[in-house]
Amino acid sequence: MNTWQIRAIKPEDNQQVKQLIRNVLVEMGVPKVGTAYEDKALDDMTKTYEGERSEYFVVEENSRIIGSAGIAPLTGMEEKTCELQKMYFLPEARGRGIGLAMITICLDFARKNGFETCYIETLPYMENARKLYHKSGFQTIEKPLGNTGHYNCTVFMIKDLTLPA
Repeated sequence: MNTWQIRAIKPEDNQQVKQLIRNVLVEMGVPKVGTAYEDKALDDMTKTYEGERSEYFVVEENSRIIGSAGIAPLTGMEEKTCELQKMYFLPEARGRGIGLAMITICLDFARKNGFETCYIETLPYMENARKLYHKSGFQTIEKPLGNTGHYNCTVFMIKDLTLPA
């Protein structure tokens, strides 16, 4: 039985999520500019994801947030393409199947909200994340889509949500 659960973010989770994301980015050696580290959205993730066709999920274990990820329309391609956003896990959450469970929940939400494709940006040295995305059916593409503002993210991936899961 899992000791963790995935649920929608609540306002009281905002500070924990912001700290989790920044801690993981620092751990991975990610630049603080041109990445999620500097996103204003981190200050109030509940508000950021309150829009239509958007949702942010957290993984909670023992009253502590150990991972998170969100789905939102991709800026500039909102009608049919969503973006898997800000998916990060603390070291104790990794290698336990939580990432795959999170992606499944996010993509199910995306399909239910009429998205046909899902896009994600990552970094070349985030190898475990890229392996997880490939395992989940994402394919690497040559150029970025939409307008995320994350100019330091140089790996672009997409998944067709109209195909069977």
